[in-house]
Amino acid sequence: MSVWNRVDVTTRFSELPRAFYTVVKPQPLTDPDWVMWNEDLALQFGLPPEPSEELLNVFSGQTIPDVFAPLAMKYAGHQFGIYNPDLGDGRGLLYGELRTLSGQYYDVHVKGSGLTPYSRMGDGRAVLRSSIREYLCSEAMAGLGIATTRALALVSSQTPVRRERMETGAMLTRVAKTHIRFGHFEHLFYTNQLAELTLLADKVIDWYYPECRHTDSPYAQMFARIVERTACMIAEWQATGFAHGVMNTDNMSIVGETFDYGPFAFMDDYDPGLICNHSDYQGRYQFDRQPSIGLWNLTALAHALSPLIEHADLERILSTYEPTMQRRYSVIMREKLGLKQSRAEDSQLFDDLFQLMAANHVDYARFLRQLSNLDVDGRQPVVDLVMDREHAQQWLSRYLTRCAAEDGGEAEQAMQQRCTLMRLKNPKYRLRNYLAQIAIEKAEQGDYSDVATLAYLLAHPFDEHPEYHHYAALPPQWGKDLAISCSS
Repeated sequence: MSVWNRVDVTTRFSELPRAFYTVVKPQPLTDPDWVMWNEDLALQFGLPPEPSEELLNVFSGQTIPDVFAPLAMKYAGHQFGIYNPDLGDGRGLLYGELRTLSGQYYDVHVKGSGLTPYSRMGDGRAVLRSSIREYLCSEAMAGLGIATTRALALVSSQTPVRRERMETGAMLTRVAKTHIRFGHFEHLFYTNQLAELTLLADKVIDWYYPECRHTDSPYAQMFARIVERTACMIAEWQATGFAHGVMNTDNMSIVGETFDYGPFAFMDDYDPGLICNHSDYQGRYQFDRQPSIGLWNLTALAHALSPLIEHADLERILSTYEPTMQRRYSVIMREKLGLKQSRAEDSQLFDDLFQLMAANHVDYARFLRQLSNLDVDGRQPVVDLVMDREHAQQWLSRYLTRCAAEDGGEAEQAMQQRCTLMRLKNPKYRLRNYLAQIAIEKAEQGDYSDVATLAYLLAHPFDEHPEYHHYAALPPQWGKDLAISCSS
C-alpha cells in the first residue's frame, strides 16, 4: 500500500481562483539520492521513520501522487525597500497540506523543482550548498524554540546547476503552517484585485486565525495577531543573535514563522552592525535594524490591507508592535541571565553587557553559556572570554549582586538552580557558518555524515553531548569572515 493512502492530505490553496497561482509540474532531478530524512518530523504526520524509494521519487519530482496538486504561488513584495510586482514561486512548488496526528495542517513545499512562470531570469533550481544551510537552520531554529518553517527532506542529484561555479542540484522539502506571505496581499492590492484580496483575508482568518471570525472587526483582529506574532518572532531573533539577512516583504510569513533562509547568520562575536548578506550594500538588513525593518514590513502590509481596515485601526495596531517586541525581548533576556523579576536597573545591566561584548568582540553564545556554568566552572572562564578583564570582573560582580537580590535561601543552592534553568535557555551548540561550510564541503563529495551530526546537535542544542564537544568550539578566524549571498 502506498504511504499516501495512510496520511491525511488536503489541497486547499489549489481551490482558490487562478489569480493566486499557476499549476506547474516539477522537473525531476537526475539520479536523486537521499541526504536527509527528518524522522522526528515525519512521524508527526504519520509518515514512515525511514526514507524509501517511493518517498525519494516524490520529493525529487519523479512522481506526483494524486493526492497532491502542485502549484506555483503568485505574490509580490518590497525587496530592499523597492516594490517588485514580478515575484512568485520561481523555483519552488506547493504540493498541498499534510495533517499531523494531532490535527494541525502544514503546507508541503519543495524548493529546487525547476522553472515556473515566476522564475524570471533564473533556472528554477536550488543547489546542495544552500539547501543544506536551509535544512540545518530551520531545524536549529526549531531546536531553539523559535517559530520557523521546518525541513522534512533533502535530496541531492546528478543534475548540474551553474551559479558562480558548477554545483550540485538539490531539492529541499519544507513544511510550514502556511506559505502565505505579506507579498500575497501586496500583489492583490497593487493590481486592484480587491475581491481576491478580501477572499484571501477571509481564508487566512478561517485557516489560521479562526478566533478572529466572530469579533466586531475580524480583519483588524487578524492584522493585530500578525503584528503580535511578528514582534515576538523578531524579539526572539534579537535575543538569540540571529540575523535573517533578507527581510523583504515576500519573505515575511503571515503567521510569524521565520521564513526563507538565505544569507542568514547566527552571530559569533557580538556585533550589532552585523551584515550577513554580502549583497546588502547599504546595510538595510543589518542585525540591529531588524526590529525597525519588521515594523516597516508590517506598515507595508497595513497599506495593502487598507481597503479592509480603517486607517485609525491600522495605526493603532501598528503602535503595539514595539512595546510587544520589547516586552518579549526583555522576558527572553531575563531568562537567559537567570533573572526571575523585572527591576529598574536591568536595562542598564543589559546595555552594559552588550557594550562590553561589542567593544571586546566577545562571542555572544559562548559568553551566555559560560555564564550559565558559573555553578560548575566559576567566574574565571567567563572573565577570560573578555579582553578587558577588569571591566568584565566589574560587570560580573554587578550581575551576581543583582542575582543575589532576588535569590532566596542558601546562596550556592540558589546559584545551582539558576544556572540549571539558564542552561535550558542558552545553547551550547549553534549553527555557526564555519560548521555549515565544513558540512557542505563534505556533502559535495558525497559524505553527508556532518550534516546528520549537526542536525542532531541543533535539534538538542542545550544538552551537553560531551562526545561532540568540538562542535561547540569557537570559530577559527576564517570561519568568521565567510561571505554568504542570496544565490542558491
